[in-house]
Amino acid sequence: MTGKGFVVRAVVTRKTGQSFEVSEVRIAEPIGQEVLVEVRASGLCHSDISVARTGMGGDWPMVLGHEIAGVVVAVGPSASRIKVGDHVVAAALRPCGQCSACLKGAVWSCSQPNALDRDSEDAPRLEDKHGPVGQMQGLGGFAEKALVHENQLVSIDPAMPFAQASIIGCAVATGGGVVLNVAKVQPGESVAVFGCGGVGLNAIQVAAMAGATRIIGVDIQPDKLELAKKFGATDVIDSTTGDTAEVIHQLTGSQGVQHAFVMVGVPQVTQTALQSLGQSGTVYLVGGMSPGSEVALRPSPGDSLLLPFQQGIRGTWLGSSNFYHDIPMYVDLYLQGRLNLDDLVSRTISIDDIDEAYEELERGSIARSVITFPAKS
Repeated sequence: MTGKGFVVRAVVTRKTGQSFEVSEVRIAEPIGQEVLVEVRASGLCHSDISVARTGMGGDWPMVLGHEIAGVVVAVGPSASRIKVGDHVVAAALRPCGQCSACLKGAVWSCSQPNALDRDSEDAPRLEDKHGPVGQMQGLGGFAEKALVHENQLVSIDPAMPFAQASIIGCAVATGGGVVLNVAKVQPGESVAVFGCGGVGLNAIQVAAMAGATRIIGVDIQPDKLELAKKFGATDVIDSTTGDTAEVIHQLTGSQGVQHAFVMVGVPQVTQTALQSLGQSGTVYLVGGMSPGSEVALRPSPGDSLLLPFQQGIRGTWLGSSNFYHDIPMYVDLYLQGRLNLDDLVSRTISIDDIDEAYEELERGSIARSVITFPAKS
């Protein structure tokens, strides 16, 4: 490692299928609109382990981690929205701010996310003794510091605790956003949430806030089903015990649900969600599926209710969140005591415990672990 910058401890994944490796990397000084964040909390999302296993999402080696909260310690000369000392939350979206989608506020549909990268002639943001190191979604939050373009950051109220703040950028923005921004759940409507991890629990509690009167949580883990009830589920179903779609129709008086949110990337769960719909119902695909996954659709009236019942299936990305607006809103709701994030943070860990924490997440015994780092000053 050569040149100016900051040497920090980070979790580096070197190739597909490799376990996480804690080592030293050098982070460059910020240029342009870049912002150097002293990371105080970094949430462990299932998406990171999926990327580590499948290789989708970037070139190796790479620092994963995309749920970040911290304090700004330096800014590039062109940064204008973010200043030193700000408490910030990062989002796993990369809006250029200039394309037609961004100018309409649809930052989740930005057509030029690579515009936030450094130019090819610039030194890499991250490097170690082996050479350049990438950042998942331009973030790289599994590290003591992160160098991020300011377009991916939002300043928040410093009263917000870092661990709870970190999960807003993905788990809350995705789970809450798909309910509010995509499905636009209305009072009196019915909802089924397939997968009651961090994202699913947020969908449940935001659906309750939106006024849904029947909220059904579906999972295979009893502990998560208990959490689902705590977050506002009116009913829960252990999908290992019978025909989930049939039970949902029984719970809704044979009507089916108007909104079915699939938080897990399992095609068979999507099929069950489709079978759980009522008239004009929609399935929303939230959890990422493995490359090559397929979902069978038979739209003819004799095979399916998709046409005669006007049902649909829709993909979503980070809850179609305009995070510049949505993240401060969720912070306000938490500080007002109206959004439960405390029960989402199952435990805080050190950077050295990441492998064990992901094993727990895979077993389904916790909602979220969060890496926390002490303040440096």
